[in-house]
Amino acid sequence: MKVIDLLNKKGNEIYSIGSDDTVYDAIKKMSELGIGVLLVIDDEKLNGIISERDYRDKVILKGRHSKNTPVKDIMTSSVFCVNSNDDVKLCMKLMTEHKIRHLPVLDDNELSGIISIGDVVKSVIDQQKVEINSLRNYIAGGSYPG
Repeated sequence: MKVIDLLNKKGNEIYSIGSDDTVYDAIKKMSELGIGVLLVIDDEKLNGIISERDYRDKVILKGRHSKNTPVKDIMTSSVFCVNSNDDVKLCMKLMTEHKIRHLPVLDDNELSGIISIGDVVKSVIDQQKVEINSLRNYIAGGSYPG
């Protein structure tokens, strides 16, 4: 399965915030949208990502104040990305090795969407269900398409 398949299933809604906006604004937006991460975009360029984990580790635990801390001070600026044609297995590998939960999708330096660990796990489970059903049919005397 490819990343494009995940985006087609879930949609490619992109939620973002600017790097000069406050952390408070970012957390408020995440809360209103029911999400845990925002892409940090300035002048249509991906500059980073801010997550609930960034907020916890870089604001709350450091005694900072979210209303006067700009997003750029706590965002993760070194962002791992994938493209639409990448295999979901690559996403799982990147997420596991780097302990990240979200991957922006860039195609020709244009943002196409974002996928989460939940999207990746769901696709792996769905694929396993298909394989299990195929094996069950084969064992029951049918033909095996794989």
